Amino acid sequence: MGKYTQEELAARWHLSPRTLEQWRWLGKGPRFLKIGARVLYDEIEIERYEAGNLHQNTSGPLPPEAG
Repeated sequence: MGKYTQEELAARWHLSPRTLEQWRWLGKGPRFLKIGARVLYDEIEIERYEAGNLHQNTSGPLPPEAG
């Protein structure tokens, strides 16, 4: 599994890289690795975050047993 830069993850999710910056500041989004000014997202963490945000309808996420 690989690592994603902020720009690569933003492209994967069709978001602005700035959105990911805001999410990090707010403590949202997948866990990330920061070394100096460089931020990397591990693909496993991205997939965990995606799995935790699967929805069946607009009222909320799926229960763990349904995912």
